[in-house]
Amino acid sequence: MIKKLAKSIREYKKVAILTPLSVAVEVVLEVIVPYFMALLIDEGINKSSMDNTIRIGIALVAFTILSLFFGAISGMFAAKAGSGFAKNLRKDLYYKVQNFSFANIDKFSTSSIVTRLTTDVTYVQHAFQMIIRIAIRAPLMLVFSLVMALKINVNMSFIFFALIPFVAIVLFIISRLAMPVFEKVFKKYDDLNNIVEENTSGMRVVKSYCLEEQEKDKFNKKSDEIFKLFSKAEKILAYNSPTMQFAMYSAMILISWIGARIIVTTNSTELTTGELTSLITYAIQVLFSIMMLTMISVMITISMASAKRIVEILDEEPSIKNSDDPIKKVENGEIEFKDVAFSYIGEKEKEVLKDINIKINSGETVGIIGGTGVGKSSLVNLIPRLYDVTEGSLFVAGNNVKNYDLKTLRDSVACVLQKNVLFSGTIKENLRWGNENATDEELIEACKLAQADGFIQEMPDKYDTYIEQGGTNVSGGQKQRICIARALVKKPKILILDDSTSAVDTKTDKLIRDAFTSKIPDTTKIIIAQRVSSVEECDKIIVMKQGRIDAIGTHEELIKTNEIYREVYESQTGQDVKE
Repeated sequence: MIKKLAKSIREYKKVAILTPLSVAVEVVLEVIVPYFMALLIDEGINKSSMDNTIRIGIALVAFTILSLFFGAISGMFAAKAGSGFAKNLRKDLYYKVQNFSFANIDKFSTSSIVTRLTTDVTYVQHAFQMIIRIAIRAPLMLVFSLVMALKINVNMSFIFFALIPFVAIVLFIISRLAMPVFEKVFKKYDDLNNIVEENTSGMRVVKSYCLEEQEKDKFNKKSDEIFKLFSKAEKILAYNSPTMQFAMYSAMILISWIGARIIVTTNSTELTTGELTSLITYAIQVLFSIMMLTMISVMITISMASAKRIVEILDEEPSIKNSDDPIKKVENGEIEFKDVAFSYIGEKEKEVLKDINIKINSGETVGIIGGTGVGKSSLVNLIPRLYDVTEGSLFVAGNNVKNYDLKTLRDSVACVLQKNVLFSGTIKENLRWGNENATDEELIEACKLAQADGFIQEMPDKYDTYIEQGGTNVSGGQKQRICIARALVKKPKILILDDSTSAVDTKTDKLIRDAFTSKIPDTTKIIIAQRVSSVEECDKIIVMKQGRIDAIGTHEELIKTNEIYREVYESQTGQDVKE
């Protein structure tokens, strides 16, 4: 896991190495300072020697300034290394997610991926900065301070060794109690992000049903759970401070009392006043080093949960990949399903598509109709390999879709969904998602085919009109037509309209279909619709029922032979069709 994460350090490796080196120099200088303070007291003040006072004082100031300097640059190096590592890690995660199939995304959930890219990366960043700085500083400070204390007076140093186990054990128990609580927080963050995502994306529905208060309650409940967990953890960690204060004051009292007795009884031959002052300083440094080590342990343990979640994303292999020698060209729009079955979770008993056998010739217009949840969208999602078939084979232009280069295949297949997304930017910028090199003339032609040019020309800035995120400043019908135009800009071999004209009136719907027939006759067009009027002129219509094909035929044939199609037609037109 560490090796996997370390790959994200990359160009920040140099500052990551310079940080602990700077910290080591800082610690050495900081440990020397109390020693020189002892000399200043003993050799300068106590002996009333101004020369010694000035000489040692200058050295003391120099060591202090150098210590501050190396402390400052180690902080800068650590900040740069940590921020750079987090930047690269977020980039690696984001790029990895871009290669995920829908199945991979379904496995983690969008809210969980967002949490891993934000909160989890932040925790790992903080842990990394602590490891390269404080995790180096604390043990070095502990060892060097103990060495200096032993050098001054071996017997007095036993006070350190008596207090160290007590402090270490208490702080270790505190950290072990706090860690499981912190680990629970991450799952709560996933739930909180999911609530925020659902609320913001479904704001119109929330407001239309006047459920703002209910949504607030859901958010507050989850937020309170996180608050309670953090409060519980912080209450446990709050014992750190009194433990440290107890140990620190105990050390100071014992060192002062025992040290004073030694000074008085030996007339400063075994211990001087300056050395006693240094021992008190070293005691504080030792105890703070132990506390820092404990806090590092807590932080690293907390971040380990985040690190595991991040590595899960990095280790996840996309379920859909290119073959070893992929085909780089799609010759035409012919499609054939042979004995295809599909399950979102790979279990046969939960298949959403079964026994699918269809042959669609290049350039044909095919309609798909059926009730909600019968597998219409699942069927067309297999064509551009958004998902892979569970059983059977799917062919495009005579080749198995698994043999195509993914980019080539998806560039040849354009999908327009009922709830397609427009991104913040101008209309031109949104249209060029289909082809970044498309000319203005090509954009206008695509919009004319999609019956979008008319309303765009009426906008103040026409094709330079700014679209808000999610297309909130255009109507549902306008959004759908822009999305259709964006798909047409790709000049695809296969065009899939998944209920993508549901928000436009029947007249506009017919104009769009007529334009397709006359202007892009060689493109295979698949139209999923709830309205019979949207598919009745298709070359053939597929009627689906419970994940299977119930019937295939023209409008006239299905009216006579298929009960499902006939019932839908009668319910929508109010006409009774005699068999």
